[in-house]
Amino acid sequence: MKITFLGTGTSQGVPVIGCTCKVCKSNDLKDKRLRSSVLIETNQVKFTIDAGPDFRQQMLTNKVSKLDAILVTHGHKDHVGGLDDVRAFNFLSKHPMEVFVGKFAKQDIKREFHYAFEEDKYPGAPSIHLNHIENKAFKFKDLEITPIAAQHFKIPVYGYRIGDFAYLTDLKTISEEEINKMSGCKILTISGLRKEPHYSHLNLAEAVELIQKINPEKAYITHISHLMGLHEQVNKELPTNIELAYDGLCVELNSSF
Repeated sequence: MKITFLGTGTSQGVPVIGCTCKVCKSNDLKDKRLRSSVLIETNQVKFTIDAGPDFRQQMLTNKVSKLDAILVTHGHKDHVGGLDDVRAFNFLSKHPMEVFVGKFAKQDIKREFHYAFEEDKYPGAPSIHLNHIENKAFKFKDLEITPIAAQHFKIPVYGYRIGDFAYLTDLKTISEEEINKMSGCKILTISGLRKEPHYSHLNLAEAVELIQKINPEKAYITHISHLMGLHEQVNKELPTNIELAYDGLCVELNSSF
């Protein structure tokens, strides 16, 4: 399994429009963050988790010309705003894009991209096949995927475990039962917005605490705000098996499916 971090930023990305803080003005490319998403490649499939407003740029930057599916965490625009751009993959594959969503994200997508689901839709509109998922494992092309349910303030979100890799973003609370789904994973990616507390996101200390409870071999923090601080400085403050992720980071994992 190859995991590529397409974006590691929060909803505004980094730099933030109009901001002159030291992070937004940094020349370190690791401080430049598109909206959060990962590309996962196995011998069987190639898919992303989420498709935010930077989806087109991320696909071009990483030279992705084939994509089998998109797993959606939740329906906020920074996670689904790029779904219109699946049109390019529709053209290349001659098939609808397979998009896996929970109940509430499905409603959000059908509302925001209503033109993609009309009976007599406009020629050239994106072709999206919504696959409804619940909080139980499912298979796609013989690959088993396990949803991980959490709460983003009052909004239900799904993370996902694929083999020995787990990805969970935009959460504030999670039950012990769902935490147990990540037990034994080798690589964990979890969101950590900033150092200060936030009402709907884990802050850095909370993210580190949850990572240490799950105890993976390696953990990466994503969905990072410019308020977190400089990438290089913050990384020095973290335990040895935890790092801030950055755009373009690639991780390879020998995993059983």
